Amino acid sequence: MSYDRDAAPVWPGLRLLPWESEGGKPCFLSADGAGGVLSRLADEIEAEQLCDGADVLKGAVAVLGDGKAGEHALRLALRATTQAFGNVLRVADSRGARLPVTDAGHEVGIRRG
Repeated sequence: MSYDRDAAPVWPGLRLLPWESEGGKPCFLSADGAGGVLSRLADEIEAEQLCDGADVLKGAVAVLGDGKAGEHALRLALRATTQAFGNVLRVADSRGARLPVTDAGHEVGIRRG
């Protein structure tokens, strides 16, 4: 699974979920609040993805620091890193889209674009 930010537009009121459909399309959840079963499952998966990303980063740093690491090790580290980075971007976009809106009508936080 790879994350394409352009294929997953941010839609107000919908939560981008941390998984894709069988066809590779982004999945969204329309829900009020965070108390539902799918919302809690998405929260758990996002937390796992962020932890996995931290572990992958440590591994990639170790491979890059190893002057004897071969092409195969570098490719594996890069593949794992790109997957983890895609997951982290998806989590960031999902959470960013759910940030509160200020009185001036601007979202709190960083807008992507």
